[in-house]
Amino acid sequence: MHGSRLHWSPAGDATAGATGAGAAPQVLARRIDALLTGRARPVASIGDAPVLSAIGKRARQGALWLSRDGLEGDEQGDRTYHGGPDKALHHYPAGHYALWRLWFPDAPVALAAGAFGENISTHGLTERDVHIGDVFRAGTTLLQVSQARQPCFKLNLRLGHENAALTMQTSGRTGWYYRVLHEGWLASGDRLELVARPQPGWPLARLIAALYPANPDAAWLAEEWRLAAALPELAVRWRSAFERRLHTGAIEDWRMRLYGPDGLSGLPAGPN
Repeated sequence: MHGSRLHWSPAGDATAGATGAGAAPQVLARRIDALLTGRARPVASIGDAPVLSAIGKRARQGALWLSRDGLEGDEQGDRTYHGGPDKALHHYPAGHYALWRLWFPDAPVALAAGAFGENISTHGLTERDVHIGDVFRAGTTLLQVSQARQPCFKLNLRLGHENAALTMQTSGRTGWYYRVLHEGWLASGDRLELVARPQPGWPLARLIAALYPANPDAAWLAEEWRLAAALPELAVRWRSAFERRLHTGAIEDWRMRLYGPDGLSGLPAGPN
């Protein structure tokens, strides 16, 4: 197993338990280094049926229209699990790729912006800096952080390694998604500027640690699940997952998402 965990724990994080919805945000602004889109194409098959993905993205020049469903020219291979209002835009930290190049030096694709299907690439923001519900102004748009990423088996196909998705999950370096509060134009070079932080106690690293706990028997988990399920800014599917765990006391089976269905046959990754 590759990966060093982007650590968070209630005892070791100064933001744990912080309150104050609507608190004035810290000054936080970063340049968008790349804005990327991709077309869906076959990346695998199950029998004679192709498995489509748009995980390979290319940088775009000029301003693109961002609607509540995503960027113009961007596609998703499976709209059941990808895209939609709570996953309109995917952001992956460019700084994480240095670790991925160490973990998977023989990857068949260049491990740089666009490799993991992100639409936005920046430096200087990670899952510890960004909080659930954060509102950012970028170009003429207004974006809100809705959830972290739940990596799937298509990342394994992309990197040519059966545990790539699991590595992303256990490392906590998942990136995150935005919903679009105000549609508009967005371009590479625009500033991504934090304008509101309704959940100052909930960095994404905390949510990720609750969803993918290093120790599923940790005494603090049930309370974390209860608190996370009540976050109004969190995507409905995530809130439902935490509520279900509270009722069942069990963590869901991730194997289908992480490794894909039986009979899956991968194709060469190819260029972005």
